[in-house]
Amino acid sequence: MNGHDAPPRETVARRGDGLAIDVKGLNKHFGDKHVVKDVSLQVQRGEIFGFLGPNGSGKTTCIRMMCGLLTPDSGSGTCLGFDIVRESAQIKRLVGYMTQRFSYWEDLTIRENLDFVARVYGMPNRRDAVERAIERLGLTSRSKQLTGALSGGWKQRLALAACMLHEPQVLLLDEPTAGVDPTARRDFWEELHELAARGISVLVSTHYMDEAERCHKLAYISYGELLTQGTAAEVTHRQHLSTWRVHGENLIDLARELRAQPAVAQTVAFGDALHVSGRDAEALDKLLHALAAKRSLRVTPIDTSLEDVFIYLMSHAKDNFGDRK
Repeated sequence: MNGHDAPPRETVARRGDGLAIDVKGLNKHFGDKHVVKDVSLQVQRGEIFGFLGPNGSGKTTCIRMMCGLLTPDSGSGTCLGFDIVRESAQIKRLVGYMTQRFSYWEDLTIRENLDFVARVYGMPNRRDAVERAIERLGLTSRSKQLTGALSGGWKQRLALAACMLHEPQVLLLDEPTAGVDPTARRDFWEELHELAARGISVLVSTHYMDEAERCHKLAYISYGELLTQGTAAEVTHRQHLSTWRVHGENLIDLARELRAQPAVAQTVAFGDALHVSGRDAEALDKLLHALAAKRSLRVTPIDTSLEDVFIYLMSHAKDNFGDRK
């Protein structure tokens, strides 16, 4: 139901060096497609680690391999001290998996859904576990409501409560806030930080830049390759991009003209302004000020945002699936 077997309560994580996950050289093929290529990374205990990248980039496959839910073709590693290939059964009992698609029963109440999940887990004292989950996720006032009548935000809380029932030490969240309103997304992330503060490691894939900035660490994967990883500040700094905000008339035509200039790496429209980025700060400064004098543009240097960086990474990633049949 949540990607793991029923968890015997005696299963506990092995003590280690503070790492929840430590993997090296993970590879995975599906048919003739090499969907994850030599990925190596580490996740600390109590860390929220975000995975970003285009649809089909291998994010979910990578996350599932790191937690013993999918066997890699090659590579090695540990999750919670267990070998991801030889001891995957033990890992599964310590992992909670929240899929992107809501998969609970809409004709049952919240409490009935959670009780059913607890039965599937074979949990002792399941009623106490259900009550704790309901209280912890703020579901008490809605516990008798039919799930089919819930908004996206409340369904999201139910899904998180269900995958937390057996008290996992690692959470896998596959685009958990897709289609959820901003207030519900904010509340959800507050809950994730509460869980991280209790020592639970969270692996989350997301397309939202504001969510990415709330992660302790990030990894950007494109066409199976890990392009960069680190804190948001580290990821941004490594690209060595300088960015300017440009205001003026006919920005679409201006963007087309700028993209032909060697000093310009990318242009991105943001409302009534254009973000212009390049790796040669001096050359970009000179170009934009020359254009500003000719066209009555207003140009202002700004900090390069995480969104600017990921648009740059996406545009420069090689689509090695594009020529496959």
